[in-house]
Amino acid sequence: MCMVIFAPIFAVCAFATCGGYSGHLRVRVECLDKSQSNLSITINFAYPFRLQQVHFKPTLCEGNRQETIFMVGDYSSSAQFFVTVAVVAFLYSLLATVVYIYYQNKYREGNRGPLVDFVVTVLFAFMWLVSSCAWAKALSDVKSATDPTQVLLLISACRRPANRCSASHHPVWSELNTSVAFGFVNFILWAGNIWFVFKETGWYKTGQRYPMRSASERRANGMSQRLCSQNSFDQSGDSFYQHPYRQASFDLSRESFGQQHYSQGSFNQSMGSLRLPQTSLGQPIIISQGDVTPKGPNPIIFVNDI
Repeated sequence: MCMVIFAPIFAVCAFATCGGYSGHLRVRVECLDKSQSNLSITINFAYPFRLQQVHFKPTLCEGNRQETIFMVGDYSSSAQFFVTVAVVAFLYSLLATVVYIYYQNKYREGNRGPLVDFVVTVLFAFMWLVSSCAWAKALSDVKSATDPTQVLLLISACRRPANRCSASHHPVWSELNTSVAFGFVNFILWAGNIWFVFKETGWYKTGQRYPMRSASERRANGMSQRLCSQNSFDQSGDSFYQHPYRQASFDLSRESFGQQHYSQGSFNQSMGSLRLPQTSLGQPIIISQGDVTPKGPNPIIFVNDI
């Protein structure tokens, strides 16, 4: 969405501020003879900044003689390269906007459309960077070449101490400075759009289907697999030992059942052992009624004869 809205706007601002620039500077030459002075010498220059073609005619302070002076420098290549990139980027962004809005289904049908869009976006991001840097350097050179101090050094009359030379008007560079700023803004915009275009390609979708794992992730995954296998082995060993435990528990239950019967028998035995103690009375002695004298420790049992 940022590509659709902002790319055409910033591209127009870039080539409009650079391609539509025109500036001028004004110098004055005061000769010793005031009648020969030239108090307003205007020097005009504009895009594409072929300064070697810009000339002006100051006075020589020698009668009515004048000289023709050409400025130094040709910076048209960098300026035209910058404007060309801006114009082509503007046209492509308009085309991309139409495709995104009206032909979205056809754009997503195959992988060719996203791949072409991705390659062109990377190319324009690179071209914006190169053209903006080249134009920034060329603008610095244009400022130096059109500096009134440098221009006054080209005038022969200004080299004489008797004459006085000065600048009455300096060029305004705010528009060209803005064009350089728009160039780098366009680079940031197109470079940021690379990621969004890349997400539409088959390369990104393939990477999402089969994500690449880092070495640390692979090590962690291997360690977790080993831990899982070790836990499963331990669980199988535990289950192996659980069967004898069940058998032992079963045996213990049978023993406890036997112990219950044993305890029941011991209880019955104890109940039987609670009988009264038996006393040994010895051999009974039978005597008659007349004989009542006890003889010995044995008890006496009286028997009535019937």
